[in-house]
Amino acid sequence: MIEKSVISEQDLSQIRHLIPGPDPKLESTVRRLSPEEESARVIPVADTLLDGAELRYLTECVQSNWISSIGPFVREFEKQFAQACDCEFGIACSNGTVALHLALATLGLGPGDEVIIPTFTMIATANAVSYTGATPALVDAEPETWNLDVTKIEEKITARTKAIIVVHTYGHPVDMDAVNEIARRRRIHVIEDAAEAHGAEYRGRRAGSLGDAASFSFYANKIITTGEGGMVTTNNPELAEVARRLRDHAFSSERHFWHQYRGFNYRMTNMQAAIGLAQTERLERLVERRRRNARIYSEILGHTRGLTAPRERDGSKNVFWMYGILIEEEFGCSRDELRRKLAAQGVETRTFFIPIHFQPIYFAQFKGQRYPVAESLCQKGMYLPSGAGLTESDVRFVAETVAQAGARL
Repeated sequence: MIEKSVISEQDLSQIRHLIPGPDPKLESTVRRLSPEEESARVIPVADTLLDGAELRYLTECVQSNWISSIGPFVREFEKQFAQACDCEFGIACSNGTVALHLALATLGLGPGDEVIIPTFTMIATANAVSYTGATPALVDAEPETWNLDVTKIEEKITARTKAIIVVHTYGHPVDMDAVNEIARRRRIHVIEDAAEAHGAEYRGRRAGSLGDAASFSFYANKIITTGEGGMVTTNNPELAEVARRLRDHAFSSERHFWHQYRGFNYRMTNMQAAIGLAQTERLERLVERRRRNARIYSEILGHTRGLTAPRERDGSKNVFWMYGILIEEEFGCSRDELRRKLAAQGVETRTFFIPIHFQPIYFAQFKGQRYPVAESLCQKGMYLPSGAGLTESDVRFVAETVAQAGARL
């Protein structure tokens, strides 16, 4: 039986104040939509919008009996999504984590190697590195965009460093020119974890085309979804060829049951790809919905005392996968208290990532390391409902509820 990782009470006591409280109970609330109409509902943190050709394409899969990974929608989805990322190649996978692992494995990462990652990220980034046998090396966040602090990358590079994984946090692109300059000079690979950044742009170039390879997630809360699913994108034909082979048990083109690599079963089904294709056809609209949500939130909350809103750096297009806010002391109540107030009004929220160096499974590995910006984000940060299915009325209701919670105190 696998053992659970735990942090000792002594160690936990030193960081407990930084760890988010439990998720509050979500209550359905009655909202008056007009003088004649009222509705009891919950506003989810991410609402999927499936109002395109999803059902028609799925029906075609069932009627044609092509439901496995060799169906035609997989190839078309790969082609269309890669083009949307300004890339030549797309390799569809079963989820975003395995897409990142596949990219790392294709580049030959393994035991003894080190990969630089942000500590302020979802656990999958660190886990994908660990799956290869390589070791994560952590970098703090920078306070403006919450992405990894590019100025701190070089101090973490050693003779064992083989790659940098940048994460476009909550949809805001990293300063990729600076990252790539370091990588070229130090001869290391750059991989984008673009799970949250479908359609994001950096100086006119799309996320997914800014490094050697990129990984995307199509989980249900992402800008484009297939329910579960992922994609590797690249402009490197050799990398694409190897990744495509590794994804499918590394079957050889010479003969079927002949394997020259240790491969994986990371395939995407035709049904998932059918949904993904329909979503990709509406990528610009789905991105604009999230950017509209962000404009409304910023209009109402941008000057609220004690609340820090997200920003969009000049030259970048932030797709605001989630609209994150920081709750400072001046707001009048804590971040967790605000979450409880919103939950009582039927509004679902999430806290920011707990940094990698605080995670029980990595705590011993990074014990004694501190990353003050990431820790502050963990303590103060939360994100508001941001899905494409939200109405303008929903977004205004959430924003006004937040603003009132601060104003009353």
